[in-house]
Amino acid sequence: MTDTPLTAIASSNDPPLAERAYLRLREAIADGTLAAGSKISERGLAAALGISPQPVREALRRLEGEGMVESRPRSGTFVAELTPARLAEIGHIRAALEGAATGIAARRATPADIAALRTRLAAIRGATALGDAAALAEANDSFHRTLHAITGNAFLIRSLQALRAYFHVGSRRVLGGEEQFRQAEAEHAAIVEAIAAGEAEHAEALMQAHAMRSLRVAFPEEAA
Repeated sequence: MTDTPLTAIASSNDPPLAERAYLRLREAIADGTLAAGSKISERGLAAALGISPQPVREALRRLEGEGMVESRPRSGTFVAELTPARLAEIGHIRAALEGAATGIAARRATPADIAALRTRLAAIRGATALGDAAALAEANDSFHRTLHAITGNAFLIRSLQALRAYFHVGSRRVLGGEEQFRQAEAEHAAIVEAIAAGEAEHAEALMQAHAMRSLRVAFPEEAA
């Protein structure tokens, strides 16, 4: 692949280039910029990102370990084609970890953390009112990133980032309609209130139910 629709990585030492290349490529796979089944080249990606091949090589090795790309003997490296059944399996794991993260957040959240979640919830409400699917997707991701950060658990945060990227590979096509948007808004609001009240078990259960509903919307047959 020589023509890659990726923008160059800004010059910086924090985080390391290999980490930034990994995050950029994972995002590109999740949002379809690098399509499932497409062939990719180390040099082509390096040129598109404006970096040397070495950090790209490290990023691809990491993505291969996670199953997002695959190397085929005498053929090259390709973006993995994840089946709905496989994505549903990943969705079940994600639901469990999202719930666990929410329970931890409810035990750790400070007033400032809760205020940050309410700000993210307001963005979800605004996007829902406008029926703006793209803005809602960004607001939803921001909400979950904020919640994950409250846990203070770096391993859990990295695991959830990877699982959400996987899930988005298949679920990005499932945007839902106004009813789905409003239901998700109500679910997020209930989660925030449970966290604010310090009701860890209730918050965990609400998040698991929310994640499982999203999974059933994305993969109704496989998630049944």
